[in-house]
Amino acid sequence: MVVKIEGIKQTEVEKLKIISETTFAETFAKDNTPEDLAAFLEQNYNYSQLEKELANKNSFFYFIYQQNELAGYLKLNINEAQSEDGTKEALEIERIYILNAFKGQGLGKQFITFAEKTAREKNKSEIWLGVWEHNPSAIAFYKKMGFVKTGQHIFTIGCDDQTDWIMTKILNDKNSGGLLK
Repeated sequence: MVVKIEGIKQTEVEKLKIISETTFAETFAKDNTPEDLAAFLEQNYNYSQLEKELANKNSFFYFIYQQNELAGYLKLNINEAQSEDGTKEALEIERIYILNAFKGQGLGKQFITFAEKTAREKNKSEIWLGVWEHNPSAIAFYKKMGFVKTGQHIFTIGCDDQTDWIMTKILNDKNSGGLLK
C-alpha cells in the first residue's frame, strides 16, 4: 500500500472544503440533526474560513493519499492557533479525518506518527486533541496510541453543545530518555 502525506496548498481550498464536509458528515451525521450539521458545516468549512485557517502560520494542513486516492486530512496547530488555551509546549491535533472507505487501514496511525514527528521538529513536548465523549472507537484508538484523558471542553455543532474529552500524549525523547525541552 503506497501512502503519501502532503501539505495542503492555499490553491487546494476547494478540495479541502469537500473532504472536510464529507468526512465530518460521514462521522457525525447520524448523531446530529440535519439542521445542526448544516449550520456547523456552513460556519466551519466555508471558503473564507478555510482560506483564513490555511493562511495561519501556526496551523498546518495535510492530505493523506492511499494509492494516489485522497483518503483524509489532518490539521495541526501550535501557539495561539490552538483551539484551547494550550501551552507553548504543545501541538494540537485539531482535525484528523479519514473517509469511511479508508478507515481501518492504518491511516490514522500514520497521521498520529506524523503529528508526533512534527511536534518534535517544532520542539513541542506534548500533543493534545479533543474527541467526542460518545465516540468510543476514536477514544479507544487514541488510548492505544498513548493518549490519556486530561480534561474536557464544549464542542458546539449547530445549537447542540457536546462534550469533548481532551486527551494528551507526552512525547519522550528516545535519545535522551527524558522529555523534550
